[in-house]
Amino acid sequence: MTYQTLVFDFDGTIADTLGETRRIFNQIAPDYGIRQVEEQELDSLRHLSLKELLDHLEIPKWRVPTLISRGTSILRGNIAQLPLIDGMGEIILELRRHVRSLGILTSNSTANVDLFLRTHGLRDPFDFISSTSKLTGKAKHLKAIRKTFSLEPDEMLYVGDELRDVKASQKVGIPIAGVTWGFNSRESLAAAEPDFLFDQPSDFMSLLARP
Repeated sequence: MTYQTLVFDFDGTIADTLGETRRIFNQIAPDYGIRQVEEQELDSLRHLSLKELLDHLEIPKWRVPTLISRGTSILRGNIAQLPLIDGMGEIILELRRHVRSLGILTSNSTANVDLFLRTHGLRDPFDFISSTSKLTGKAKHLKAIRKTFSLEPDEMLYVGDELRDVKASQKVGIPIAGVTWGFNSRESLAAAEPDFLFDQPSDFMSLLARP
């Protein structure tokens, strides 16, 4: 396989956290004067970029770090009970056999990710878990990870389910695989032109056929 290091987003990519994230958001939203998100809204929200989403929900950008911090703290109480994306466990184990290193870059907390992976028997395949409290801070972290492992940009692949994941990778010239089972819709991800677009975890197997 071309890539020596694969780095995964966590929420929506490995862990099925969307429903729990909405529940927690609706729990804390009134404390900040923010309206709650109705279930029937989710389909339309999946087409929005981060900026469009924040504007739609009328969330000031300066408020985001506080919401993330409080939300991830609440999530820790239930993270072990949340499901793994169906099929991702087997794919992670298979991909690990073909790369030099495997990691996670997420806006969630390292403690939450570590607990979830241990619960599902998947902590050992990952060499590192990196976290950023800024929704737009992934580009800098991806660049740092690349330098840590002494990689050329095309030797590393990031995997994520959101438009901001695609934009972060493209900003630093690192290939990106968008997955359509997470937050953003297939249509919106395709329009952002990721290097790969996967509709199911088994599609990762196509990477193994690359020289």
